[in-house]
Amino acid sequence: MTALTLKNVNKSFGKVQVLHDINLEVEDGEFVVFIGPSGCGKSTLLRVISGLEDATSGEITIGGDVVNMVPPAKRGIAMVFQSYALYPHLSVKANMALGLKQEKQPKDEIEARVAEAARMLSLGDYLDRRPSELSGGQRQRVAIGRAVVRKPKLFLFDEPLSNLDAALRMNTRIEIARLHRTLDASMVYVTHDQTEAMTLADKIVVLRDGRVEQVGSPMELYNNPANQFVAGFLGAPSMNFLPAGLVGGASDTTIGIRPEHIRLSDTGRLKAAVSHVENLGGDTNVLVELADGTQMTVRLFGQHNVAPDEAVSVDFDDADTFHFGASGERLRDATVLATDALQS
Repeated sequence: MTALTLKNVNKSFGKVQVLHDINLEVEDGEFVVFIGPSGCGKSTLLRVISGLEDATSGEITIGGDVVNMVPPAKRGIAMVFQSYALYPHLSVKANMALGLKQEKQPKDEIEARVAEAARMLSLGDYLDRRPSELSGGQRQRVAIGRAVVRKPKLFLFDEPLSNLDAALRMNTRIEIARLHRTLDASMVYVTHDQTEAMTLADKIVVLRDGRVEQVGSPMELYNNPANQFVAGFLGAPSMNFLPAGLVGGASDTTIGIRPEHIRLSDTGRLKAAVSHVENLGGDTNVLVELADGTQMTVRLFGQHNVAPDEAVSVDFDDADTFHFGASGERLRDATVLATDALQS
């Protein structure tokens, strides 16, 4: 049985359509991440799944039951928001137990579930504290714990780490991944951060303008993007794009090449000038500008003595390139194009 099925889901606000014919399946125990730029519809889609927004058309199934007309509290879901949404006058324990009390669960059951969630999330020492006495990361763990105790059919996360600093984001991300493995739970997670998507997801759903651009595992999308938008959205630093004509290709096509596949070379085919250098310790990102003004990022392993305004040459293997048409559609790989050219 699938945990979540969306069939031809559309959502409009008045005359403005924000979700277009969404079809998706989330398997039992799967961690699925919705990602895309601001305004792509990812949070709206999550709210439609939760019942906080009604679908204009289409069918939503959770745990085998069609839930279009079912209120959020009866859908068997638990949501974690970026704002924590904790009650400031209640203790950690009371915040985590509140939903179970509203469901009129037995007291012993409530105590057992809260204790187990506190153990999973390392909150045992904080159960008597109030939210104001906790750090941001601890508050988010309480919000996650409140969802865990309900044992839902489906967890929904709406950008839960966006209010945390970089170190806390990484730590909490690891905790969420560990929690998923421990619970073997079905989770749908919304983020604009592609690092979160790549490190957490079993399956990524890339959205743009309310439409699904591509669905697949992180490495499938990274290594085999369906179009130029997906290719450029996943990866840090992002993929470089340059006119194919610069290297003898068709003038109406674009070449994509990831920064880690570019090298500095004394005899490289493209001459450039260094515009900026990011020394990261373990890596060095070298930003260069070609003669026609095209900007490229070269990702080098380790530390390199490269300075701004330095003249350099860059090169890459054709087998590592992606080709895209004028409208951004993915064309066949460069190696296939080269073979076709030799045979014609």
